[in-house]
This record gives sequence, structure tokens and C-alpha cells, in this order.
Amino acid sequence: MKFRKKKSGNRLMSRPEEGKNPSRGVFTRRALLLMAAQGAVLGALGERLYGLQVLNGSHYAKLAENNRLSKRFFAPPRGRITDRFGISVASNRINWRALLLAEETTDIPGTLERFAQLVPLEPRDLTRIEHELRHKRRFIPIMLRDFLSWDDMARLELNMPSLPGVLIDVGTTRVYPFGPLLAHVVGYVAPPAEKDVVHNAELALRGMRVGRSGIEQTQDSSLRGQVGSVEMEVNAVGRVMAELDRDEGLAGDEIALTIDSGLQQQVLGRIADQSASAVVMDCRNGEVLAMVSNPSFDPSLFDSGVSQAQWIEWTNNSQTPLINKAVSGLYPPGSTFKPAVAMAALRAGTLSPSDRISCPGYIDVGGTRFHCWSRYGHGSINLRQGLKYSCDVFFYEVARRTGMDAIAATSELFGLGAKLPDIELPHVRQGLIPTPTWRRKHGHHWNGGDTIVSGIGQGFVQVTPLQLATYASRIATGRDVQPHLIRSIAGRTAALADLGHASGMDMPDHFFQDIRAGMYAVVNEEGGTAPKARLDIPGVQMAGKTGSAQVRRVSRAMRESGHFNSANLPWEYRPHALFICYAPYDAPRYATAVVIEHGNAGADVAAPLARDIMTDTLRRDPVNHREPPGQEVAQAEVD
Repeated sequence: MKFRKKKSGNRLMSRPEEGKNPSRGVFTRRALLLMAAQGAVLGALGERLYGLQVLNGSHYAKLAENNRLSKRFFAPPRGRITDRFGISVASNRINWRALLLAEETTDIPGTLERFAQLVPLEPRDLTRIEHELRHKRRFIPIMLRDFLSWDDMARLELNMPSLPGVLIDVGTTRVYPFGPLLAHVVGYVAPPAEKDVVHNAELALRGMRVGRSGIEQTQDSSLRGQVGSVEMEVNAVGRVMAELDRDEGLAGDEIALTIDSGLQQQVLGRIADQSASAVVMDCRNGEVLAMVSNPSFDPSLFDSGVSQAQWIEWTNNSQTPLINKAVSGLYPPGSTFKPAVAMAALRAGTLSPSDRISCPGYIDVGGTRFHCWSRYGHGSINLRQGLKYSCDVFFYEVARRTGMDAIAATSELFGLGAKLPDIELPHVRQGLIPTPTWRRKHGHHWNGGDTIVSGIGQGFVQVTPLQLATYASRIATGRDVQPHLIRSIAGRTAALADLGHASGMDMPDHFFQDIRAGMYAVVNEEGGTAPKARLDIPGVQMAGKTGSAQVRRVSRAMRESGHFNSANLPWEYRPHALFICYAPYDAPRYATAVVIEHGNAGADVAAPLARDIMTDTLRRDPVNHREPPGQEVAQAEVD
């Protein structure tokens, strides 16, 4: 059966085939695209999951574990400092402090008010507490007061029910059993400054302290130890849930000093209330047995915080209690410088021990008259007599012959105006032995008068008491001894403690004998300038040299008036009194230098003081003891 085409106008119309859906093709294409997109997403997720769980699984597991654990660090105990006999001169003591846990109180202002009624809070404490409350989470403790006394503790414990959020914590504080006695040697510690924390984040830990002077400063890294830590489990907001592990860290090294604290006490007792410094050394190896600078200060105040009133009192004190005069005080050596001038002349060949120089009481150089301390002069004298009488004219002439360059070179060999690199203290000053070159660098001309006055330790010459003690030690032994304060660190003995460590000096021994003979005459012969320094110990003699160093020029008219007496001047204008010495003379073991600020006459004030100090030293004889010594006199022979 055939169908006929039906015309509809000019177009032919055909009927669609039975069973065909016109949208089926479009749906199939969309489904394929959707499946492809889903497959791509699932593939990407699979790849990501594979990377997270297989390739980097251990890494992310570690990160997750770290979120669960919190490692916190704490300050280790600071190392102990002892004297040569093991007596503690710096240690640690338990320190109680009050903390505030803000999350355990709903009324912080009320808690602080009640606390302040029991234990007063300074304005600076309140400012700090307010700052920490704003910047710390509520479960982190905030310091209220440090260094609580037993009375403070008792009041707080009794009223604890009315102080919600307040708790008592324990830490350590630095203790200096001898207080001011060893403050300049041992030094002190204080909380770290912001600049310290920038360079070392460990210093931000609660309880960390930084050495600020003395051995505490120069040996700070050894004394500080290694930081401890505690590992704790915390929740999502950082609150501690449990303690898992603890590492106590390592305490700082113990440092043993060469100082004999008993001798130090005796030296200070001899000095009493004078503004002075004294150094006692083992002249064979340079161990410093005593180093006193008076007045002193209480080093423990710096750990808890020095009040403004106390600081003003220290800084306004004309006797400078905060300065270690033994290493930072600069003084004209006066006549104690004359042995160095004599040695320079012997080395240069401008003087022999038998040469005689006439002293009429003055010398004229370049139109200027320079006076001897004796108005009537000493007549014709040789080197031994020049030292014995401490004749100024003799050494004016010796200095003029020798020249300042040669004097400066020899002085440096003796440690005067030179660096002493082995002394373990901060702020050690070098002093000055002037030369024409130095003077020209400062825009001035060096003239003959500069050499003349330098020959008796005046003018621009400046030294420290430690340098004077080193100088006396080198004269006594002829060896290049180096002063030092540390005997051992963590049980390891310092190399400088060896008696054979010091080498011989580049000077003939007979020159030393000539200098020593003159210094012996100063103390032990009739007419010497220091009869008051003579030891009252049978069979033991001491050699020494007096010095009086002017701090104000005395005019010619004042000298020639016959009425001038420096003792009548105001304290700050009087000369410094100095004395250097060593003993026993035949077998030198100990050397001492004493400087009394504005003490006037070395022979009258410094020499008797040095005698008493040397007597105490010889009777204690600390070098030959392992335990604190009794009253024994050092043997005359060297062991």
C-alpha cells in the first residue's frame, strides 16, 4: 500500500518515524560531560588524599601531635662561685613569689586590691600587671610580687580564701653571702634588658638573670647553664591537661676564684672607712688573693631591683662606690714609679748603680725650677740611695738622660699603662705612660719639663692599683706574671695557676737586684722613707716603695714659703697616698699595692696599711693551704 505525498503549499511534509525521541541525544551528551567532571573531581580528591595520607602522612601526623603537645622551657640554676677554699661567694636561694591566675577569679580588681592591702604593690608593679592582663590569656599566671618574705607568705596563706586566683610559686634568686665585701670582684646579676632578649630568646624565660659586672658578667655564659624544659599535653585552647616529660637542664658551671675571702675581710678591716683600694697577689703566678675597693655596695639589690633613691645615693657619692677602683681607678703613681724609671735607665745605659747625682733640693731645666720633696736636698747619691730617700732630683736627672720613649717601653714590660688581658673583669682601664708621639697626636708639643715630671710619676702618667701590684710582682720575681682571678671552671684548673707559667722578662737579673736592693733600703735601713712599713715578724723582711701623687699643682711660691702643708688642704685636693711592696725579701711570695685616695703622705698612711696587710697575708699564707688557713707565717724559702 503506497502513501501519497500531500502538498501543503509549495512544501512537502513528511511524518516522523515511529519510536524516535528528539531530546535523547542531548541528554546523553550532558550525562557524559557530568560524569567526566565528577571523575576529574574524584581523581583530584584521590590524588590529594594519596598525597596527604601516603606521601606526606608522617609529616601531618607530626604536626597534629605538636598541636596536642606543648614544650615549655625554664631557667636552670645559675652556677655557684666560690673562693679558693670552696667557700661560696655567690649562690642561689629559693625565692617565693605570688602569681595571679585570672581565670580563677571573677573580680580581678577586687583581688588585686585585697592583695595590695596584705603585700604592698609599687606603682610600677601595678602598671606591669595591667599590661600583662591585657596581653596574656587568662590561664597564664601573672607575677604579682617577687621576693616574698616569710611575713608576706604568712599573711597571704592566712588570707588565701579571700584571694581567689592568687597562688604561691617557687623560684630562685642570687645570693651574695659576703655582700659588699666582694661586690666589685664577684659582680651582680639583674633581669635581662630588651636588647638582651633580642639577641637570645632564652633570656625571656622567667627567672633568667644576666651578669652585669665582675665575674658574673665576664663568665656569664658559663654560669648560666643549659635551659630545662617540660613537655605537656594541652587542649585546643592551650590549657595544660597533663605533664608528660621533664628535662631539668644543666646547672651553670661552678667557678672557683683565686680570692681568699678571709684575707679579703682582713684587708677591708684594715682599710676601714677610707676611700681606698688594695690588691694582694701571689707574685710567682699572678693569682689575686685579695682585691678590695672601698666603699662598696650591696650586689643583691640589683636582683630584686634598685630603688631610685638608692641609685641617686650611689651616683652622687664622691667616693664612687659602684666603681672597682682596683681596675678602673686611674692615679698618678708618684714615687712608686721611680723603680721603673731606674730600670729604664739601666737598660738604656744612661745610668749605672754606682753613678752619683747631686741633689741641692732642686733642678733647673729650660728656665723652670723643679723641686725635690726635701727642701735641703740629699747631696751626692747613687741609685740605691736615690730609691731609699726617694729623691726627686735624682730621678728628674735620670729621666732627662734616658728619655720618655725608653721609660715608656720599660714601664709597659712591668705592666704599667698596659693592657692586662688575663684579668677576668670588665671595665679594666689601661692607664697611660705618655710619650712625645702621644702628645703630638693630641695637638701639643712635648717639652723637657714633661719628661722631668714623668720621671717621678706625675704629669700625664696614670696607672691602676692592679697594675701597681703586677709591677711589684714582676720586680720581685723577674718574671712576666699575669694577674688573674679564676682558679678553676667546672673543676678544670686554669693554666695560669701553674707556677711555671710565667716566663722571664727581657732584663738582666743583676738589674733587678739593684732595684730590689733600693726597695729593701726604703723599708729596712735607717733614713729610708718607709720605716713604718717594717714587718714585726722575726726573720722576714719586706721591700717596698712609697708614693705621694699630687692631684693639684703646688706653686713655687707655696713651696718656698716654708708654710705649705698639703694636709691642710680640702680632702679632694690632697695628694693620693701609695705604697707597693713584696715579701719575704729573700724568697718573694706575696706582692701588695695600696692606694688611699687623698691620703696625703704615702709613707705615713699607705706604708703602715701595706705593712698590716702583708702581715695578715704572711700569717694566713693562703697559697700553701687547701683549707682556710689559720695564723701561720710563710716560710722564708720557696717550696
